[in-house]
Amino acid sequence: MASLIDEIRAFRLSRNGLTAYAIALVVIILDQASKAWVLGPLDLPDKVSVQVAPFFRLSFVENPGISYGLLQSHGGVGRWLLVAFAAVVVLVLAIWVAKATRGLTVLAIGLILGGAIGNNLIDRIRMGWVADFLDFSQIGFQWVFNVADSAITVGVIVLLIDSFLTSRPPAAAGPV
Repeated sequence: MASLIDEIRAFRLSRNGLTAYAIALVVIILDQASKAWVLGPLDLPDKVSVQVAPFFRLSFVENPGISYGLLQSHGGVGRWLLVAFAAVVVLVLAIWVAKATRGLTVLAIGLILGGAIGNNLIDRIRMGWVADFLDFSQIGFQWVFNVADSAITVGVIVLLIDSFLTSRPPAAAGPV
């Protein structure tokens, strides 16, 4: 615990940190605006589902769990445990991005940070659940998700790609 407190005290906002926070802010705005539209003017909860394209529809799902409906927790302690976990993740990512030097790492952290704040902090504190509505089940995808879920998923994929790129050994020099 002492090392985490030392990390927080030593925290300095770098250019990469600002970039990641800007990416996170864009994700939060897109996520919250899309949910406001789905829950407000579109009134998707009353319609349940709206066909948009042959492979895509908007389908309302009230998700008390985490990304893609995992770990369902209807209110109570579970809700606040998910909020606490998300808050810790956000804090760790905020510290990590201050030390990040690679562009892909900064992009990934910004996407994950924005998704975690949009879904697991704002929505869960405000409503106790997350509004999922992007539905590709007509092409075999099983889950209904939202912009924040997408950002988290893409961020994790980018982070994995970045880790593979950094862990490659240097090319061996051939005979001269």
